[in-house]
Amino acid sequence: MPKIAVAEAAGVGLGGEERPSEDVVLVVPEAVLLLDGATSMRDDLPSGGHYAGELAAQLAARLTAAPELDLADLLAGAIRSVARGNGYTPGDSPSSTVAIVRWDADVVEALVLADSPIVAFVPEPDVVEDRRLRHVPRGSYRDRLRGGGGYSADHVAAVRASARKTSALRNQEGGYWVAEAVPAAARQAIRRSWPREAVRSVVMASDGVSCGVDDYGLFGWPEVLDLINEAGPMSVLDAVRDAELGDPQGTRWPRPKLHDDQALVAITF
Repeated sequence: MPKIAVAEAAGVGLGGEERPSEDVVLVVPEAVLLLDGATSMRDDLPSGGHYAGELAAQLAARLTAAPELDLADLLAGAIRSVARGNGYTPGDSPSSTVAIVRWDADVVEALVLADSPIVAFVPEPDVVEDRRLRHVPRGSYRDRLRGGGGYSADHVAAVRASARKTSALRNQEGGYWVAEAVPAAARQAIRRSWPREAVRSVVMASDGVSCGVDDYGLFGWPEVLDLINEAGPMSVLDAVRDAELGDPQGTRWPRPKLHDDQALVAITF
């Protein structure tokens, strides 16, 4: 039976206010789910965290009832069910990343949709990541922050304007793919599998943690695993948070919020 350790911490809203985390982690028999609900820019839609929670529940039920089915089929069915149950339509729905790790006696599988990576140590790190969102134009708010504009009301307006442009590229070729109200997005997920006997550990992260590797350069994935093994997964979250506290105006690392939600899962086989 694999050993599973989870660490989570809430970030802040666009205006710096405290609110519940929009990341969701669920552990089911022989699988782990990690979803990162996108912060909603619209008051007329439920939060990304609410959507992520509902989608995770649908996924967990399907994984438990039919663990032999293809992961993309299970995800497509869950997206369809949540969309139908809430009357969501493409472009008029909250959204979420999805990361799934599933295993049996022979194989460990990974599925990643949008920017919540999975890293398998076999024993060297094999990173399963979806980088398409990183190539979508993010708007001018990053330039504002680099110029010293800080996390002001003008910053919030700039992020909202950027999000409107980014949303126009959601779930289409040349843009990026994410769980929303398009079941076919599940077919666009990044997939990988490994022989069970080859996998030592697996790490799953929301982008509030993976930014420590990809954007801040605080450590590489081997160092992340070492830190987890030595001090527990919360130590990784703390290291990222400490770095952000040293950049309170986002001038060094321009980002939408001072602190994003954080979720990290370590699976030891």
